[in-house]
Amino acid sequence: MNEPLTNGAEGRELIAFRVGQQEFCVNIMAVREIRGWTAATALPQAPRYICGVINLRGAVLPIVDFAVRLGLPGSAPTARHVIIVTQIHNQQVGLLVDAVSDILTLNDNAIQPTPDVASDLVKAFVRGLLPVDGRMISLISLDHILPADERQAA
Repeated sequence: MNEPLTNGAEGRELIAFRVGQQEFCVNIMAVREIRGWTAATALPQAPRYICGVINLRGAVLPIVDFAVRLGLPGSAPTARHVIIVTQIHNQQVGLLVDAVSDILTLNDNAIQPTPDVASDLVKAFVRGLLPVDGRMISLISLDHILPADERQAA
């Protein structure tokens, strides 16, 4: 689970990753591991953003196509894609992304608020924006990746 943002200057470590041409990041404390793409077994009647499930050391791990979950076009996974295994509430969930690009250490005061022009869907996922080396990286809140009813079903 993500800890709340504070106005302090303490540093936080984030894992940055790419989906299409966009960059996102999540708190490193929510990441359990990063692994290469493994074909997922599809689940009938699953939401479109659920790729399926994989066996992770004897446990069933649901895989979320992060691009589709954010309303972006999905892509067919290849050997170059990675799965970021995250802890969301009491469940591990894999996020399918194009590539992990960086590990960032930033102060909370470097996080810019999400603009008011963003839709409610964007605001539910994006906690803020980080200007890093001339690019903007969206800080993602993992709390809304799986809606509560789907967390229980998964």
